[in-house]
Amino acid sequence: MMPAIESIQIGSVVSEGDPEAKDVTTRFWTSAFRKRSIDGPVAVGQLGIDGDHVADHKHHGGIDKSILCYAGQHYQAWQAEYPHLQFGGGGFGENLTLAGISESDACIGDHWKVGNCEFQISQPRQPCWKISRRFQDKTMTKAVAQSGRTGWYLRVLAEGELNIGDEIEVIHRPNPSWSIARANDVLFGREVDRLAVIALMNLQELSSEWKDSLA
Repeated sequence: MMPAIESIQIGSVVSEGDPEAKDVTTRFWTSAFRKRSIDGPVAVGQLGIDGDHVADHKHHGGIDKSILCYAGQHYQAWQAEYPHLQFGGGGFGENLTLAGISESDACIGDHWKVGNCEFQISQPRQPCWKISRRFQDKTMTKAVAQSGRTGWYLRVLAEGELNIGDEIEVIHRPNPSWSIARANDVLFGREVDRLAVIALMNLQELSSEWKDSLA
């Protein structure tokens, strides 16, 4: 069975929290991290899904990070590891929760056809403090990085519409040895090899942000 879209999410910019708090779990933040599920069809433009917003344009959004994907299969593992929390599609701020694919199956530069849209995988998602803020648990951001269950970003190559259930067809895979999982291992030091770092940095399809992080 081909990988497919399990759910679609968009978010609005909201502010919440205590401006005086220093605790990451309660600090004041302005973010569109909290997503709500929507039914298709949804319009997709060069900068992402229509109706989805970004608060921090310095670190989020843009051509290389138009759409965030997350593997739906991870939610069962998170629920087992954090039984006191509630998990579900969009919980990690993703626009597309996907069935039948994970970081081990998706590679940097993969060219996808989904519905009448086309996408390219640009980089893994680099976990930040907002994950811990979202779940109000200080350990979450580190756990995402250590587990490799990070998600990944897409560039939009061809605009169109998406629906829940749309299948993902990989029409070109220029870097089969560079899965999202392996790229994460290099960035977070689980694969310690200078030549691997150089090879990853030289991937044409890798986002400039990730190249800077590796440098």
